[in-house]
Amino acid sequence: MTDTLPDRLSVNPKSPYYNEALLLRGVGIRFKGEEKNNVEEYCISEGWIRVSAGKAVDRKGNPLTMLLKGPVEAWIKDEPAEG
Repeated sequence: MTDTLPDRLSVNPKSPYYNEALLLRGVGIRFKGEEKNNVEEYCISEGWIRVSAGKAVDRKGNPLTMLLKGPVEAWIKDEPAEG
């Protein structure tokens, strides 16, 4: 398997940017120099992440998210992701 990450990745299986194989390997995200563990989606080239807004969900059961803009770094952890 390749060690290059896509420019955009999502944890939602309904998204066209979902990649189960990469998510199982574990993907680390650093946003503005701080490692984040609650990232739902990211885009490196556009410089944003989408994080869950607490435990709130919409009427379809999807988590509510906030879009945060800034420098994004991503790497493969090579450890099985928890959950």
